[in-house]
Amino acid sequence: MAQMDGTPAVPAGWRDHLVGTVSGRRPVVMIAAFEGWNDAGDAATSAVDALRHQWRASAAGSLTDGDYYDYQFTRPTVVRDADGLGTLSWPRTRMYRAVDLEGLDVILVSGAEPSYRWQAFTAELLTHAAEQNVDAVIMLGALLADVPHTRPLPASPATADPELREILGARRPTYEGPTGIVGVVTDTAARSGLPTVSVWATVPHYVSQAPSPKAEFALLRRVEDLLQIPLDLTALAEDAEAWERGVNELAREDPDVAAYVEQLEQARDAEELPEATGEAIAQEFERYLRRRGRD
Repeated sequence: MAQMDGTPAVPAGWRDHLVGTVSGRRPVVMIAAFEGWNDAGDAATSAVDALRHQWRASAAGSLTDGDYYDYQFTRPTVVRDADGLGTLSWPRTRMYRAVDLEGLDVILVSGAEPSYRWQAFTAELLTHAAEQNVDAVIMLGALLADVPHTRPLPASPATADPELREILGARRPTYEGPTGIVGVVTDTAARSGLPTVSVWATVPHYVSQAPSPKAEFALLRRVEDLLQIPLDLTALAEDAEAWERGVNELAREDPDVAAYVEQLEQARDAEELPEATGEAIAQEFERYLRRRGRD
């Protein structure tokens, strides 16, 4: 079963499942992304920022900053007013809350990957999550991969929870090796008993500079499906199309890059790609109806 953007469709039901397991209040879902190794093309943190603006989320706290960052590696930034007086912005992880979104509350988390004390950082983050009554976690990430920019950039959910895999049609995680803070938080949250899903978008390694609107689009479409909350992605879709046209122009100017892209396209097309089945068409129609109902 596939969506029109080429990624597998998610069966409906997680929001209803969360509502059914929480009584007396709205379920709360935490969505988190971190800059750095986990955020190719800034796609994951850009997705969280887009959700924050679209959902008009309000500030809901931050994690202790000085204990976790090497400021020679993750430097503060300065902005100046009309008189030249500077205001420093220090690296930190910020939290925002959006309320009553199709019957859910959402906590958005965004920040720089910490330099130190990852275990303490994760414990503090999950303590904040408990204080906010978080019932489930979605971790967003983006990685560089040998994928062609001319094809859909998949963003499939993965979870170690067998029940969630059945509800969401998600895959079982298989990666083993070095990991970033997204992997640490994902594993720790799951072991603490929180239903946890990770979603990673792929970014073509030969065009890894930020922004990467096509990967951001894939992540937001996946969030839309997971939570069954309609999102207005019209402007982002246009940005993704413009981005693809720009990369096409750059590839045409470099024969080696053009040949490499063609090789990736052939490899991708040779795979058993999902087709637009009746279930996928139904999924698209359900999304259309949700947007129409919101409007």
